[in-house]
Amino acid sequence: MQNQIPDSEILLERITIDPEIAHGKPVLRGMRYPVELILELLSAGMSHQEILQDYDDLEEEDIFAALAYGARVTKVKQILPLAL
Repeated sequence: MQNQIPDSEILLERITIDPEIAHGKPVLRGMRYPVELILELLSAGMSHQEILQDYDDLEEEDIFAALAYGARVTKVKQILPLAL
């Protein structure tokens, strides 16, 4: 049986931003794993299990947190075309 995914607000608490870590990029739990790294690994086709095997100090909730953060920052009300 698979674990239930926590609420996105709880997941987003795992994302931290500190100018002293990763040049201020959003990272997972204050570690030096930028959210963008996890999103890139997922988009390259890595499974959650493969990521967790390669980065043994990460937890599955960190991967869900990266996804929740990516979804949150891409929410926009309107996209306007650039004037050329």
